[in-house]
Amino acid sequence: CFITESTFGLPIYRWRAQREVLAEINAWWQANADAGRASLLLGYSFGKAQRLLAGLDAGIGPIVAHGAVETLNAAYRAAGVVLPLTQRIDDVPRDDLKRALAIAPPAVQGSAWARRLGDPSDAFASGWMQLRGARRRRGVDRGFVLSDHADWPGLQRAIRATGAARVIVTHGYEAVMVRWLTEKGLNAQSFQTAYGDDAAEAAHEVQT
Repeated sequence: CFITESTFGLPIYRWRAQREVLAEINAWWQANADAGRASLLLGYSFGKAQRLLAGLDAGIGPIVAHGAVETLNAAYRAAGVVLPLTQRIDDVPRDDLKRALAIAPPAVQGSAWARRLGDPSDAFASGWMQLRGARRRRGVDRGFVLSDHADWPGLQRAIRATGAARVIVTHGYEAVMVRWLTEKGLNAQSFQTAYGDDAAEAAHEVQT
């Protein structure tokens, strides 16, 4: 028996290579910096933010980290993970903020903290950005598709690799995944967990 999450358990969710997405993020930041406009990149504080930081071109301008992100950056660095230099927003001169990229949790969007960047171009890095409707609801200038969850092909590979005849699907598009697995001849069923979705979890990000 194999228990799998199914957050992105729809065929539409297929991730591009990370290097391509990070190159797009750096190009977006560079264009904003050339126009004298700060960039605000939204991503979950634990894991996603550090993954983004590791792929940034620090030569474009200063990198600002929200307090919730910076606390975790310190833990990553203490564990030996190499990350580019990040600064608190108060430590960056106002003129330099015009070329800066600020990385912060999604709950910061529209907050007083974000307004200290002036009129930034904002973007959200998440698997949810695969859908145009999700980008509109988030209300950001750009959406970058980058997720720590498995995509549809990744979920299929994981399930096949287990060799399990019984699969329990939870958290996400459970009905679609169960139907697909059943059609493949597996004994599949869904299970509702107590965990919420990423959007709900984002609302609980600590703001400092």
